[in-house]
Formats: sequence, structure tokens, C-alpha cells
Amino acid sequence: MAERIGSLHDIVSHYDVVLCDVWGVLHNGVSAFDDASNALLQARKSGLTVVLITNSPRPNKGVTLQLHALGVLPDAYDRIVTSGDVTRKLIAEGPKKIFFLGAERDKPLLEGLDVTCVGEEDAEIIVCSGFFDDEVETPEDYRELLVPFAARDIAMICANPDLIVERGHRLIPCAGALAALFEELGGKTRIAGKPYKPIYTAALAEAEAHRGTIDRARVLAIGDGMPTDVKGAISEGLELLYISAGIHAGDYMAGNTTNETALGDFLESHQARPRWWMPRLV
Repeated sequence: MAERIGSLHDIVSHYDVVLCDVWGVLHNGVSAFDDASNALLQARKSGLTVVLITNSPRPNKGVTLQLHALGVLPDAYDRIVTSGDVTRKLIAEGPKKIFFLGAERDKPLLEGLDVTCVGEEDAEIIVCSGFFDDEVETPEDYRELLVPFAARDIAMICANPDLIVERGHRLIPCAGALAALFEELGGKTRIAGKPYKPIYTAALAEAEAHRGTIDRARVLAIGDGMPTDVKGAISEGLELLYISAGIHAGDYMAGNTTNETALGDFLESHQARPRWWMPRLV
């Protein structure tokens, strides 16, 4: 079982770099978690480099603006790497006629790229940033749309591998849920965000650009998502601080109380062995 810690400050001496998840750790899509911002700020003051690593489909400029609007401290981090950043390379390398599946607010993902948005019948590839309306829709609402694409062997580039995120006190589906459905239908997906290697390569490159050569043994990943943050950290051989009150809290928490036996069973069932855990980042 991972060791329960009281604050990030308790373990900063073990690390030089923090790769910190954003949604579910620093904010819930509605407001910032002030204690989390302050914890990262104090880590930076202790000499650590903090790179935010998020599965947002927006390039980092848009995420920076969003974080500021939500109240995340601008001094809480050094760099931001998004799934949108690394997905742009996949889009640039792919077919030029795309069917864009996602909200209008995510269209900056395509800015400056030599691609054209077309209808379903003319599309050579799908670029999926999420749902058209994630407040009311479910993946099943898209089955009829996606079946013909899979039958035509049209691939999907998924710009946000998250299955769900917190929005306030609700869980909202993300593009990863559509990618999972598409794969179930026999479709092929291309993904660069967490838990896949490209986003970690980019994040560690940003850390090295900020502080010079780094030792992976002194890099800490922080996150709450089992299929993304946790799986990615494991794949990259990074030590992990698991934030337990995030999207999986219903599996082992009652109100604000954690059943540590149930938490241990949950982590073991996913073959996840984070070094540390705490309910929220402080």
C-alpha cells in the first residue's frame, strides 16, 4: 500500500521535477483548488520544476488562459504541456480532410495546420476533441455516427484520452469515451496524450529546457486518473503521488472519509502501486 502523506512539502526533498495533472488535481472545471496551487508554489520555492501535464485538447495557450480564469496561481507552475500540443503533430502528419468531432471551443486545436474540415462522407480521418454537448450526451448517442466511419476504415485521432472528468460535483464524459466506443466498433485510434509516451516525452523535454539534464528517479508524477495519470506514470517508470478524492473516489470513499482497505484493494486491482497518496493535493 502507498504511504499516506500530509502535504507535498513532506516529500519534496526526494524530487527535482513534478509532472502534475490539472483537471481533478488543480481544479474541478468550475473553480481552482487553492491548496493545490499553493502546494505547487511552495514546491517551486523549494527548487523543484513544475510542469503541468494535461489531457486537455486545447493547446497550452488556451489552457493557460483557462487556469487563470479559474483562479489557479500563475506562479504554481513553470511550463504546461497539453494533449492538444502533442496531438497537433498527429493531425499534421495525417490526411488533410478531417471530420471534427467536438465543441466549437476546441477548434484552436486546428489553428495553423494545413487541414480542412469536411462532412462525414468526404472525411479521410476523424479528429475528436470531445462531445458536441457533454452536458447532455453520452457515448451511445454517437454510435450511429461512428459505425460508418469504422466500416470505411477511417481512423480517429483522439485529442483528449480522458474517459471522464470532474465538473463541479458531477462527472462529465470526455473524448476518450468516444475513442473507446470507436475501438469497440472496430475503428482504429491514434492518441498522443496520457497515458501515451509522446506527452511524457514533451513534458520531460520542457522540464529539461527549464533546469537542464534531469534524473528520472527524481521525477514525481501527480494525478487522479487510473487509465491516464496512473497508467502513464507506471509506463514511464515514474514515482507517483495518487490523489484519491478525484474521479475514482466512489470506489473507496464515503463522504470525506477514505476506507483505506478499499483503496488498497482498488489500487491492487489495477496493478497500481503509487509510492504516495493523499485525498487532495496540499
